[in-house]
Amino acid sequence: MFNAEMIVFCVYLVFMVGIGVFFFLRSKSGGDKGYFLGGRQMGPWVSALSAGASDMSAWVLMGLPASIYAAGLGQAWIAIGLGIGYALSWLIEAPRLRRYSIAANDSITIPQYLTNRFLSSNRALQVICAVIFLIAYTVYAASSIKACGTLFNTVMGIDATVAMYIAAVIIICYTFLGGFSAVCWTDFFQGLLMLGALLIAPIFAVGLINAGEGAGTMAQLPENYWSLFSNWKDIVSGLGWGLGYFGMPHIIIRFMSLRSDKDLKKSAKIGITWTVLILTFSVAAGIIGHLFLGEITDSSTVFIQMVRKIFPALISGLLLSAILAAAMSTADSQLLASASAFSVDVYKPIIRKNKASDKEMLWAGRFVVLAISIIAVLIASNPNSGTIMDLVENAWGVFGAAFGPVIMLSLFWRRLNFAGSVAGIVVGAAVDILWLVFLKDLGIYEIIPGFAAGLIATIVVTLLTKAPSKDVTDMFDKVAKGEIGE
Repeated sequence: MFNAEMIVFCVYLVFMVGIGVFFFLRSKSGGDKGYFLGGRQMGPWVSALSAGASDMSAWVLMGLPASIYAAGLGQAWIAIGLGIGYALSWLIEAPRLRRYSIAANDSITIPQYLTNRFLSSNRALQVICAVIFLIAYTVYAASSIKACGTLFNTVMGIDATVAMYIAAVIIICYTFLGGFSAVCWTDFFQGLLMLGALLIAPIFAVGLINAGEGAGTMAQLPENYWSLFSNWKDIVSGLGWGLGYFGMPHIIIRFMSLRSDKDLKKSAKIGITWTVLILTFSVAAGIIGHLFLGEITDSSTVFIQMVRKIFPALISGLLLSAILAAAMSTADSQLLASASAFSVDVYKPIIRKNKASDKEMLWAGRFVVLAISIIAVLIASNPNSGTIMDLVENAWGVFGAAFGPVIMLSLFWRRLNFAGSVAGIVVGAAVDILWLVFLKDLGIYEIIPGFAAGLIATIVVTLLTKAPSKDVTDMFDKVAKGEIGE
């Protein structure tokens, strides 16, 4: 079984690197826009599944099922909150952001968009955004790399730290070579694999349970396991996860990469459907896994153990590759978003005073990919770094609180100005982090107070400072009327 699963894993990893090599050889031009945004030529299927796969990291196959397995249906509010937030981001945020990023001097990163939105030459906002990106994405990438280590350690007995380094090298290779196009296409295939694995494993497990082969019983389940409304804090915190989508750079950058509004509408249908299915079956994997396996020592391996117990080696190797897919599809997007933030928003305008060539920009971004990967591996390999879900939760909260309110207001509030945006990002991130450090024991997810504080700070500072210029409001009016970027 070990040999067969190892062969499948190796074939899968070679395939991922091959995609990176393909786009490296194919893309000899296009500059930073081509590398960091795919030239705005992504189709609806690739963009939709790439957005979903870059969002649903290994936590959807390990972290969320583990929470459901251990604590019961009350943890499903995380899935409900995420499903609602994801749908709203596609339906409300995506159309306006795509058009506005084109109107704002054809911006290719979120920090660049926010600066160009106000026709400002002040680089403070870009630098602040880039710093938050680099810190939060390093933590986020660590969760994905940690998941790879857990997978190889559980399935093959390979030292977890060694496995983390191997996974990091693979991710670096295809992100380093192929840029945004390679990341999106690998995410597309990985998204299909993730969905297939989460659909197949729980369904087969239910069949075996009905046939009397399940190891667990209803009597073994903890008290209130089936209660969806047992704890109001779980409900509030779970729904709060949905706020993260409005400010998650590596996800909403996909909205900016689409070819047209027509493709965006199709992508929204595909993406929302995919995400709802993924979240539903992730919850099902936790519940069914408890009934099928009974009590296990490490709840984060519930999906792994269920798959290995049901299927022969070749099939289990393929299905468990979905965990690699989930981890890598998120890590590559995070690395690329960090690289673009540094290269486009810091290196070119500030360090090189707009004198950097396209080739120099690409190599600066690649250096950031390498540096963040190394730091992420060090964090992931630290036994005190927390669980996969802990790392994801921390990074998700910072992004949602810092960028969510500002990005949404930038799209729909004509009066918003540069000073208000800076204040909202700084206050949102600061409150989120301070709540995590000092008030986490209250049981309320830090993204909620952080998002609220960021929203209030943005509005208050905007109203207390000078209104935006006529050129800024004219651009807003053109985007609102659909005169740009159709």
